[in-house]
Amino acid sequence: MKTVAYARPMRVAMVAASISIPAVGLADDSWTDKLSFKGDFRPRFEYINRDDTSSIVPVDERKRTRFRIRFGMTAEVNDDVDVIFELASGGDNPVSTNQSFDGGFTRKEIGINLAYADWHVSDSIDVNIGKMKNPVHRAGDHHLVWDSDLNPEGLAVKYAAGSFFGSVGAFAVEERAVADDSLLFTVQGGMKFKVSESGSITAGLGYYDYTNTQGNTPFWVGLPFGNSVDANGNFLYDYNEVQAFVEFSTKIGELPVSLFADFVRNTEAPVNDTGYAFGGKVGKVSKPGDWEASIAYQDLEADAVLALYTDSDFGGGGTDATGFTIKGKYGLSDNWALAGTLFVNEIEANIGNPTDYSRVQIDFEFRF
Repeated sequence: MKTVAYARPMRVAMVAASISIPAVGLADDSWTDKLSFKGDFRPRFEYINRDDTSSIVPVDERKRTRFRIRFGMTAEVNDDVDVIFELASGGDNPVSTNQSFDGGFTRKEIGINLAYADWHVSDSIDVNIGKMKNPVHRAGDHHLVWDSDLNPEGLAVKYAAGSFFGSVGAFAVEERAVADDSLLFTVQGGMKFKVSESGSITAGLGYYDYTNTQGNTPFWVGLPFGNSVDANGNFLYDYNEVQAFVEFSTKIGELPVSLFADFVRNTEAPVNDTGYAFGGKVGKVSKPGDWEASIAYQDLEADAVLALYTDSDFGGGGTDATGFTIKGKYGLSDNWALAGTLFVNEIEANIGNPTDYSRVQIDFEFRF
């Protein structure tokens, strides 16, 4: 009888355990379902050649190996709000996540690349707050005004419904204890409409207004990157930039094809105030064996845009540069591609010292 009496509570305990263990598992599954992760790793070989007449950098030839690594997480707060967080290499450079393999095997810097909340107000409106992905549309995915790695910090509202899209933003650029802060206000709007079964046109306008730049030290490391400065090294002009762009996309057979044109002008600079770019792309890498190729021509005068935030590779980074960007990519395997970029540019023409500049980048791109 003792055996039976003892076995009964044991069976009850085992049944209870069999129920409670899956319950814990379900709770864990529910929690982990709210998180998603992604990342990428890109080793790079780079060759740079610059005429030794350049007044900016005396080194006329350079070879280096670099890498970029990014790892991010999206956390679902509730049905309407996500929080996005990402770490990346590259130190504190606002327009590059590249890090060189050098320094005698020293440890490399990792920093916060993204940290923002995304509130889905409705099917057509999103509000972002924090250090966010740039809400401004880049025509042709080109870098005339904005480097692709720039993640501004502040508040933005994005709208997309039907054929219309747009955004407004207010961003903190430089806080000063003894002078007025420098802020950036952005507004952009455009439309995308079909012109054939496979063809569409996207066109839009943008306005980007920096406050308190004239007379202040250039942002980040105090270098103008091509912008005009006074005898004390401070910005000579303000930067209120007006942009207009158009894109055309279609298919030739199953091959995607796109063309773009982009124009920008700084209304606060009396000279060297204009920039433009145009180009095209064919193909798209989405699986092994796919390929893509693109070419673009760009002319960006010294004070057309705030130089720090334009492309960090074209012409060595910054403004006062013209020339071509040629790119190609081939899908080697799932989530793995080989890419190459060639820059053939002329720099420093606006300061009366035209200098040839070329740059070659060979990348392996891994996504996970």
